[in-house]
Amino acid sequence: MTSEAGTLPAARHPASPPRRRPGWAWLALPLAGLVAAPLLAVLATAVRPAGEVWHHILTTTLPEMLANTAVLGLLVGLLAATAGVVSAWLVTACRFPGRNALEVALLLPMAMPAYVCGYAYTWLLDVAGPVQTALRDVTGLRWGQYWFPEIRSLPGAALMLGMVLYPYVYLLCRAAFQQQSVALLEASRTLGHSLPRCFLRLALPLARPAIAGGVALALMETLADFGTVQHFAVRTFTTGLYEAWFGLGDRGAASQLAACLMGLVALLLLLEQLSRGGRRFHPTTGRQPPLHPVPLRGWKAALAALACALPVALGFLVPAGTLLALMLQVGDPLEPARFLPFARNSLVLAGLAATVAVLIAAFLAWAARLDPRPSLRAANRLAGLGYAIPGSVIAVGTLVPLGLFDNALDGWMRARFGISTGLLLSGSIAALVFAYLVRFLAIALSSVESGLARLKPSLFAAARVLGARPAAAIRRVELPLLRGSLLTAFLLVFVDTMKELPATLIVRPFDFDTLAVRVHSLAADERLAEASTAALLIVLAGLFPVLALTRAMRRG
Repeated sequence: MTSEAGTLPAARHPASPPRRRPGWAWLALPLAGLVAAPLLAVLATAVRPAGEVWHHILTTTLPEMLANTAVLGLLVGLLAATAGVVSAWLVTACRFPGRNALEVALLLPMAMPAYVCGYAYTWLLDVAGPVQTALRDVTGLRWGQYWFPEIRSLPGAALMLGMVLYPYVYLLCRAAFQQQSVALLEASRTLGHSLPRCFLRLALPLARPAIAGGVALALMETLADFGTVQHFAVRTFTTGLYEAWFGLGDRGAASQLAACLMGLVALLLLLEQLSRGGRRFHPTTGRQPPLHPVPLRGWKAALAALACALPVALGFLVPAGTLLALMLQVGDPLEPARFLPFARNSLVLAGLAATVAVLIAAFLAWAARLDPRPSLRAANRLAGLGYAIPGSVIAVGTLVPLGLFDNALDGWMRARFGISTGLLLSGSIAALVFAYLVRFLAIALSSVESGLARLKPSLFAAARVLGARPAAAIRRVELPLLRGSLLTAFLLVFVDTMKELPATLIVRPFDFDTLAVRVHSLAADERLAEASTAALLIVLAGLFPVLALTRAMRRG
């Protein structure tokens, strides 16, 4: 700026005041430590001297459990990766009849718990099931005179788990394929490479992080599974842990098995990180043109539609149709007055767990956003470790410290006042909700953090400039904009709580059954047809977040 007097000096703005950290943000540290306490309790109990039960497990069943767990994880990883990657590439890069419907339907198996899928297939394919009965009627053969694959086996359990867990790989790979550089794919096609060759040589290597992430999620869910492997008589770490806790009555041995399982999860995550070797897989530019699907015709279109429809049929349509037919024919024999409490208990527990998880996740996420110290971010990561740990491990970690507290309080009350307090926290609804919180807080925290990442910091800064305190700025500006993420977090935790079985079986109060426990109890007595009603209700509850997710995918 110039004038007759010459050049005027530039105007100086006053230095911005230092950013004030909210006084309540430090509460995130003890809160995250409380959530992580069960995992630390398992490790603390596991370092104690081993007893006779642990030596017996170590010399007899531990090698079998380790081998079965490794083979089961390998088979599930291969099935989930194959189904998820192939279907994601086909619906992204190709156009064929039914593509739009299959794009949504491929997510439906997420609503089907693996143990429910296993119960349906067991009834369908067992010796007395309709498939083998029809085969004997048509051929005139008797049982033992023909070969039929055994569904209650390790490969059968792997098939059940793989067909309901592949959507993890499908979701991540579909997003990765959509974000890949279209210029690279078009250059490869220009050089004469076919679409399958482009997929194998270019798209697949670039999607390696997404594939590894999806397979890691599927493997962690496999390690956490109890209902499927127990029903299929496959001895794994989760079934061994349950037997050590309830069958042998040794909490120390159960904690040591839980520590071994935690070590397997940590090793799995470490190997996935080391396998990348520091390589980067993202495109060099952020401006990407849309990918134009290649039209398929004739047998190629039919083969692509079949490849995408097969996982949907195996993972959702067949088990859901079987459950519906069983419910209409047999159903649960209990009267509504006796059956409805199972649904009420499941809904109350899921609602409480989801509400508490969303509140704590929102508190932790906003604390780290307003006070970005490394300690708070590390606390959030520590609080989110529970999702990588099986529910049976978390159940053991929850009951061990609560049992010590109850026993110490009971001993003190007896010595001072001559009265017994009994078990106040162990085996209570509060303990069960806390176990759910430890298990599923990571889901709510991830959803809230991703929602906050999409909000511009200038909105919060503008509210602060106008005189609003941090809490008021959050309540009046950011919270209304984050309602979608909070609702998504609530729905995801709600549905996962409805499906959770190992933690419910171990921590639940006496005579307090949920739909998941009802299904497991009937299936354990081979009353699979009667278990269909409760199983179908669990599946229906899982459809709501899946439909919300498909709607979000359609909106981009």
